[in-house]
Amino acid sequence: MPAEQHEFQAEVKQLLDLMVHSLYSDKDIFLRELISNASDACDKLRFEHLTRSELAADDLHLRLEGDKAARTLKITDNGIGMTREEAIKNLGTIARSGTKEFLGALKAADNKQAPELIGQFGVGFYSAFMVADRIEVVTRRAGTDGATRWVSTGDGAYTVEDATRPHAGTTITLHLKPVDVEHGMRDYTDDNVLRDIVKRYSDFVAYPIRLGDQTLNSMKAIWDRPKAEVTEDEYKEFYRHISHDWNEPLRTIPVRMEGTFEAYALLYLPSKPPFDLYSAEMKRGLQLFVKRVFVMDECKELMPTHLRFVRGVVDAHDLSLNVSREILQKDRQIQVIRKQLVKKVLSTLEELKRDSFDDYLTFWAAFGPVLKEGLLAYDTQDKDKLLDLVVTSSTHDPNKLTSLEQYVARMKEGQEEIYFLTGPSKETLVKSPLLETFAAKGYEVLLFSDPVDELWLEQAPRFKDKALRSIGRGDVKLGTDEEREREGEQLEAKQKEYADLLALFRVHLQDDIKEARLSNRLTSSAVCLVADEHDMTPRMQKMMEALGHAAPKAKPVLELNPTHPLIGKLQALFVENKADPRLAAYAKVLLGQAHLADSGQLPDAKAFSDALGDLLLRAV
Repeated sequence: MPAEQHEFQAEVKQLLDLMVHSLYSDKDIFLRELISNASDACDKLRFEHLTRSELAADDLHLRLEGDKAARTLKITDNGIGMTREEAIKNLGTIARSGTKEFLGALKAADNKQAPELIGQFGVGFYSAFMVADRIEVVTRRAGTDGATRWVSTGDGAYTVEDATRPHAGTTITLHLKPVDVEHGMRDYTDDNVLRDIVKRYSDFVAYPIRLGDQTLNSMKAIWDRPKAEVTEDEYKEFYRHISHDWNEPLRTIPVRMEGTFEAYALLYLPSKPPFDLYSAEMKRGLQLFVKRVFVMDECKELMPTHLRFVRGVVDAHDLSLNVSREILQKDRQIQVIRKQLVKKVLSTLEELKRDSFDDYLTFWAAFGPVLKEGLLAYDTQDKDKLLDLVVTSSTHDPNKLTSLEQYVARMKEGQEEIYFLTGPSKETLVKSPLLETFAAKGYEVLLFSDPVDELWLEQAPRFKDKALRSIGRGDVKLGTDEEREREGEQLEAKQKEYADLLALFRVHLQDDIKEARLSNRLTSSAVCLVADEHDMTPRMQKMMEALGHAAPKAKPVLELNPTHPLIGKLQALFVENKADPRLAAYAKVLLGQAHLADSGQLPDAKAFSDALGDLLLRAV
C-alpha cells in the first residue's frame, strides 16, 4: 500500500503546538511516558498469549539505543504492536474525553501550572515532541505479517506507509532537538542520562529495559516489596506511572492479604480531583494483576463507585488468569478482596481525619461529595463508617467544618435529634430565616450545600441512634415539654385570630403554595418557606427531574411570623377592608421574599415585579 498523508485531529494539532513550544522544564518525562506505553504493550501481548498460544511472548523487553552522531534515540519493545488502522487511530487522534478542557486549562495557565496540567491529563506519546523535531514509528501487530511506518514532524500532519519489521512490536525513533541544558534539554543519546531517567522514573517496570548488554531497571513489583524497602520517592513515581497525575498523592496505602488466599495491593489517595471525576466516561477502577501478569486496566469490581478516585494496583495470586468482566462480578475472591480494600481505604481516611485534619480537609474539598454518594447505595455495608467521615459547616462556627460526632458532643441536654438544613450554598444557608429560632434557643444546625446532600439526607439516616432531622420540613418543636406546650397554646390562639387572613393568602397563592400558616420558627423575618413533612423539597424535585425521573410536584408551605410588625399591619388592613386590592399584591411580594431567602432565586420574577410595582404605585 502506498504512503498516505493524514491530518491530525484538530485537538492534536493544538496539543502538538503547545508541546513543541512548551516551557515545561522537566522534559525527561517523555521517556517515562514512552517506556510506560511500551510496558503496556508487553502486558497486552502477555495476556493475549494466554488465549492465543501461537503468539510468542517470551523474553518480553524494552531496548534503548542512542546514536550521538545521528542525534537519534530509539525506544523498542517486542510487545503487542499495532496494525496500520490502529496506528492511525492511536497516534493520530486523541480518543480520551476532556482534551478540549485540557487545552483550555493549559492555555489559561501560567508557566508554573503547566507541568501540573500536563501530568494531570496524561498526554503520553505526544510529550516526545518536546525533545524531538521528527518522530518515526515502525510497528507490527502480533499475529500479522505486515508492518507500518508512521512519521510526523509535529506540524499538523503525518504519513503512514508499509514497512518491514522481523518481529512483532514497536520501535520509536526520535530525531532529537539540539542539547539545551539551560532549558532542560539534556543529551538523550548519552548512556548516563538514560540510566538516570530510567532509575528515577521506571525502575519498577516489570520488563527489562536494556541499554546495550546492561539491564537498567530492577523489575521488582513495588507492591510485592516490604514497605520498609520502598522509598517515598519510589511510591510517588509509581503513582505517577499508573495515574498520569503529576501531583503528589495525599496518602499511599500498601495492603497485604494473606491466609485462605493471597493478594497484594498498592492504593493511593490523590491530592486533587481529576478533571473527569463526575463524568460517566471517567477512567476508574484498579489495575488487576494475577501473579504479576497484567489482566485488566480498569477493574471496576474492586472498588465501589463512591471510591472511584482511588488509584492503584491489585495482584491476586490465587485468581484464575482466564477471567472476564462477568466472572469477576461473581467471583468470591474478588468480592472478599474488594471488601478488604474498602475497609483499608475507609480506615485510612478515618486515621487521616483523626491525626491530620488539615490534610483531611484537603481530601474532603476534592472528594467529599463523591464519598457521600456511598450513603445513597442500598447495598452499602459501610454507611456508619461513611457518616463518621462526613464533615460540614454548622451554625456553631460557619467558617469551620465539623463532624457529626463533634455535633453530638455539643448537643443540648434533652436534645434527641441532629438538626440540619440543606440549600444551594453555605452563604445562602447562614442567612436563612429558618435558623432564627434555633439560634435564639441555642440549638446548633448543620449546613449541607452539596447537591448530593439532598439525596442521601432524604433517606432519613441515623447517627449514634439519633435521627437527622431537617429544620426546613414539617413542624420542628424545640425546648422542654412545658415550653412546647406554652408556645403551642400561644400559636393556636394566634392561628384563630389570623385564620381569615391566612385563608385569603391561600386563595391568592393557591397555584404556588400548599398552605399558609403561622410559624413558631421565625423571630425577625416576616415569612419563610418549608416543605410538608412527607413532601420533597423543591431542590430535590429539580434534581430528580434533571436525572430524568418523574418527581411528584409538591408545593411549599408559606409560614408567616405572627410577631412581625408587617404581618400585624396586614391583619389590621384585612380587618378594615377584606377586599383591599393591596392584600393580593402583598401576598405575592411576601412569597417572592420567602423564595429569595430560601434559594436566592424567584420562580416567577415577573409576578413579583408586577406585584411590587402595584404596591409602589398605590403608595405614591
